[in-house]
Amino acid sequence: MNGLKAFLFVCLGIVCCLVSCIPNPVPKPRPYLKLDYPEAVYANIQQAGPYHFELSSAASIDFSTHARAKIRYPELKASIHLSYHRAAHQLEPLLQEVDRRILEHRVKADAIYVSPYEDLDKKVYALLYSLEGNVASPIQFRATDSVKQVLSGALYFYARPNYDSLLPAIKYIEKDIKHLIETLEWQ
Repeated sequence: MNGLKAFLFVCLGIVCCLVSCIPNPVPKPRPYLKLDYPEAVYANIQQAGPYHFELSSAASIDFSTHARAKIRYPELKASIHLSYHRAAHQLEPLLQEVDRRILEHRVKADAIYVSPYEDLDKKVYALLYSLEGNVASPIQFRATDSVKQVLSGALYFYARPNYDSLLPAIKYIEKDIKHLIETLEWQ
């Protein structure tokens, strides 16, 4: 009987050792693609319209008219939709309409940050809106000469809005949008 108890005790010890060696499953975080972005090289974009600016070599621009254009980032699957407006009489109603379209995204936004920009020599006054959260357009802007002209833009990705995974691309394009605003000149 003592031999049987010893045998069972040894078997129980072996089973305990084998069971304790099995690792507990740990859920792994969902992986996201890491993108390497090229260093921005800017070139002046001049078209037969009322404004011009510098654009990154990572992007291309298509003008449908002098009032509408689309800046495409094919590698990032993103585009910036530009709209140019010239006020017939007063600029304020036009600015309010642009701001209304921007603020439509506040329903989905976790936070909205506004960065002002002004260049008195070139008469460029701009607001850059950064929207955090799973919004359709994470960056929008408007620039004006404060008299008659307004250029507005909105960044869109050809993907489901997932702010955390898109953040590196958003920051990369945000730098280009800031450069666009800083180099904007009215004709």
